[in-house]
Amino acid sequence: MRTLLTFAALFLSVALLQLSSGGVGPLDALTGLAGGFSRSEVGLLGSAHFIGFFLGCWWAPRLMGAVGHARSFAALTALGAIGLLAHTIVFHPLAWAVLRIATGLCIAGCYTVVESWLQSSVTNATRGRTMAAYRVADMGASLLAQLMIGALADLETYLAYNTLALFACAALLPLTLTRSSPPGTPETPRLRPALAFSRSPLAVAGVLAAAVTAASYRMVGPIYGAEVGLSADQIGVLLAAWIGGGALAQYPVGWLADKYDRRWVLIGLSVGAVLSCGLTVAAAGMGTTAILAASAVFGATSFPIYSVSASHAHDFATAPERVELSAALMFWFACGAIASPLVSSALIGAFGPAALFGFISLAHIALLLFGLARMGRRAAPATRTRYVWTPRTTFTVGRLLARDRERDRDD
Repeated sequence: MRTLLTFAALFLSVALLQLSSGGVGPLDALTGLAGGFSRSEVGLLGSAHFIGFFLGCWWAPRLMGAVGHARSFAALTALGAIGLLAHTIVFHPLAWAVLRIATGLCIAGCYTVVESWLQSSVTNATRGRTMAAYRVADMGASLLAQLMIGALADLETYLAYNTLALFACAALLPLTLTRSSPPGTPETPRLRPALAFSRSPLAVAGVLAAAVTAASYRMVGPIYGAEVGLSADQIGVLLAAWIGGGALAQYPVGWLADKYDRRWVLIGLSVGAVLSCGLTVAAAGMGTTAILAASAVFGATSFPIYSVSASHAHDFATAPERVELSAALMFWFACGAIASPLVSSALIGAFGPAALFGFISLAHIALLLFGLARMGRRAAPATRTRYVWTPRTTFTVGRLLARDRERDRDD
């Protein structure tokens, strides 16, 4: 309880920010389709978001060094709110893509501020509880954001985007008014993408497959839902089911990843993801309940792949490498996420809604085959770090998790 009270302002700002950012992707897709955007243009919006995300991860630590944590958070949140409000002024896919870069930059930058603040404030004794509460605030608000989609889509465009902008503005209040002293400026981790590949090529492949899955489904999933006959509120439940299924699977998958060879766990998850893709396509003709249930199964098989991949990479890393390795894995995730919405939306336009899951299945089949090939290249590590549910938020999240991994290995 003391942990929750200590960081209440940070967690409340995260939740409000997620309520704003979690709804903009599906709302853009539904509003754009209704206004005449092509499927590829809707996919471009999703790709633009991840371009902004990548830029925000780079720029935010430097901004914090110049003006501090609270002012950085305020500036980045204002940028995100401007991006949301400007949706109501201009209605053009290229203009909206630029605005999505702004909102993506806002999200990555604000999470960088929050995670840097947490990293500087927690101790080893409070780190586990703090990260658990942080995940609950983030994931809970993400679920609520998806469930809001139906209500927002029924509003006029200016009301829907103004509502999201209000949540973004509200996120300013807890963090900027907190009495907690902001920490010093954190050291920016060097970005060395080759480090991840040198420690585990399979982990990089797993992160890329996770990026293809998450970016395609979260950004283009509303197109799929509309194509198979779901209403706006049902599309929100579709995405919430995917997130909820993934969250519930983290603990049993973590147990398996700590008990057995993580390469087999990754291969098993990929097999499950391919099967669940087929199940989701088949469920399209079985009614709404079947589609939603299949989405939850799809989330359970695909969502944990990033965390398993990250844990496998850290098994081969030393303590001084952990922060930079986490940043390198996030870099590869961003690379995969930038291209995926544009590709998957184009495939839907050319071949129909099932093409989304065909594209995702190809990524997991590639991961499965590469995992089998890597099994014969080297043995499993003699000692392993404990499985950690890794948020795909910023390059700095590795600082929050590095000590946990090292302490668990020592234990």
